[in-house]
Parts: sequence; structure tokens; C-alpha cells
Amino acid sequence: MARNVIIAQSGGPSPVINNSLRGVIDACRADPATFGKLYGAWHGIEGVLKEELLDISAQDPEEIRLLETTPAAGAIGTCRYKLRETQERDFKRVVEVFKAHDIRFFFYIGGNDSMDTANKISKQAAREGLDLVATGVPKTIDNDVGDREFKMIDHTPGYGSVARYWACCIQNANEENAGACTSDPVLVIQMMGRKIGFITASARLADPNREMPLQIYMPESGLALEQLADNVNDELKRSGRCIVALCEGFEAGDLGAARDAFGHIEYDASKTSAQQLVVNYLNARSLAARGYARGQSPGCDQRDTSLFISSVDSREAYQVGRKAAEIAAADGSGWMATILREPGRGYAARYDKVPLVQVANSERTFPREWLSANRIDVTDEFIRYAMPLIGTEWVKIPLENGIQRFARFKKIFVPKKCPPYLPEAYKQ
Repeated sequence: MARNVIIAQSGGPSPVINNSLRGVIDACRADPATFGKLYGAWHGIEGVLKEELLDISAQDPEEIRLLETTPAAGAIGTCRYKLRETQERDFKRVVEVFKAHDIRFFFYIGGNDSMDTANKISKQAAREGLDLVATGVPKTIDNDVGDREFKMIDHTPGYGSVARYWACCIQNANEENAGACTSDPVLVIQMMGRKIGFITASARLADPNREMPLQIYMPESGLALEQLADNVNDELKRSGRCIVALCEGFEAGDLGAARDAFGHIEYDASKTSAQQLVVNYLNARSLAARGYARGQSPGCDQRDTSLFISSVDSREAYQVGRKAAEIAAADGSGWMATILREPGRGYAARYDKVPLVQVANSERTFPREWLSANRIDVTDEFIRYAMPLIGTEWVKIPLENGIQRFARFKKIFVPKKCPPYLPEAYKQ
């Protein structure tokens, strides 16, 4: 007998997160003997706790199709709500809602924290006698889910599109810097990445032959602000200009950091930024060229724009969503769908599964061997790894009256069956 499904999302969005959502939906709809009604948890696990379940089965098929080129997480929402071990009432509430709506399949799209949540919910359901299949769908622009050997997952959906965004932005920034260098010789561009430099490293994809005066600073470099300034001045003496690709997690001083429920720094919500501190420091010192350092911090734009979607990333995001549904139907609970790279000279991906317990709270750092000897660049090995992920063509974005046409789900919510509930963390 077919059983009902809840799909939820957690954490920061990505340009292709909705295509993973579409993949899960399409695969579930293709197997009506296994999967019944499809519900979207409105704003992630918070939507489950508050019993706010969007009826995906009632949505127009055209709107579901448009998820392919709809970025970010507006379709069903996301959240940064952490289910801690001590929040027993929250866990019991999740199971209560699942039982009330005959939910037997739970898909959680997200990063390492989300996989941990899915794993915990699976265990709680088993303790309470609920036969629940919990399956993870990977998502994070940071590419930090997995292991150092890339055996758990080769790369996460979302990374390829953000890498392409930065490859294109750095190309354009180079034109600006080349033209304006007589007055603005230094351009400092801040890129996302709390502790891990995969996103910052993608700046090199704009210039694989190393013709630009580009320097890359990520947390793994271990460099201090003084060294950064010395390196910039050395480049100014050589080229008369310099572009600094700066990870937001680079240690530049006190940011007055704001933090989310998981304890992660929210850089764009903090009092200042690494980019501003670096610009201030460079301008307070004597630059080896006329003019000033300028700063740029695109913020959330890199993860919520569809214009730079990688065709490879889009395709893989969809296929890994479909794979998750296939795993749930065939293999039961406790797995995350994954993307692995086939051996050989050309690029090809295959889709498999990895235990949720193995991937939960995993964190992959940028390989040290992919850092150049001077620690302000990356190696050709990284370029060979990342370049295939950004694709070689533009994704066609549908337009309506000259502006982008995104998926718009109707706010059709399932009638509530449980008593009202206030999530435990709301009281803190």
C-alpha cells in the first residue's frame, strides 16, 4: 500500500536546490504503488513541528517543472532550526505529526547538519514503533560534506553553480580592475565559506592559465593580514594592480560575529566583514601604487541567482533527488543519495548511496595538497577537479514580461490533525 511522503529542506539555499526537490517529486510520482500523497514541510523541520504541510500533490505540474530553473528555497522554504538531543518533546512531536498524516517516507535536502537531523528522526521513529524511511539528499554550496578522500561524495549539488558564478564574476571584475587601476589598483572581493575554501578556490577557474594578477585567500592558507598586505604590494610592483579573492572566513580580525542556531557564524549579519577589514588595513598602509583598495561583497547573491546555474550541476541535482527516492523504495531507511566520479580522463558521474550515520556532521576541508606553495593560489589538480562541474553552456531561464519566471506553488496546506505546538527552541 502506498504511504505518504514529506520532503523538507534545511540550511542555506543553492541555485539548484529546487531541482533536487523536483527530482524527488518526479521519482515518487512515477511509483504510485510505493509513494502516496506528497507534502512539503513549510520551512523545513519547523514546518513539521508546527504541522504546516504544503500539499505538493495538489500543485500544477507546470509549476513543478519550473522548479528546474527556480533558485534558492522559496518553493517550500528552508530553516536553521537545530534539533538537539535534549529536545525530547520536539522529536516526539515530529513522530506525532508523521503518524497523524500517515507519513512513512521522509526526505531531507541539506548539508551535514541536515543529514544528522534525518538520522536522529529515523532513530526516534524506530523507538516509537513508526516504520519510517528517512533518506538524505545532499545540498551545500560549500562542498564541505563528505570525507577527505572524496569516497563518500565527490561534490555536493550547488557547488558547481556557485563555482561558475565566481568564475564569471572574477572575469568581469578583472575587466573593471584593469580599466580603473590608475585610481583603484586593488579590488578585494569577499566570497562565501565559513572555514573551508572550496568556493574561494573557484576564483581560479576564471583564469586557469594564471594571466590575471589574482591572489586567493582561504582559511586553510593560514596567512595573517600583514602577509596579505605584503603579497598585494608585491603584485602591485609587478603588475600595477591586484585582485584579492577573499574567503569570508579568512582571519582578518573581530567581525562582531552573529551566529545561527547551529553555532555557525552568519557573516552577512555580523557587524563588519573580513573584506571591509582587509580594505581598511590596505588603505591604512602605504600601497605600492597610486589610489585605493576597493571592496565588494555580493553576499547571498551567489547562492540565490539562477543566471549562472551550471548545466552539469542542474542535471546532477535532479538525478540525485531521483536517486534518493529510488533508494527509499528499494533499500529502506538510513541512507543519503550521493554523487561519485567515475575513473578515467573524462568527467562522468554515477549515483549511489552512503549511510546517513556516516555522513551526519561530516566535514570535508580543502585538501592541503591543492594549495600552492605560496598559499595564495590553488594547483592544477584542483582545476582539473572543479572545471568539469561548472558546465560548458548556459541554462535557459524562462522569461515572462522580460523578467524571470519562477515556480510558484499555491499555498494549499493539509488540514491539521494535531494540537497546536510551539517548538522548544522558540522559548529560549
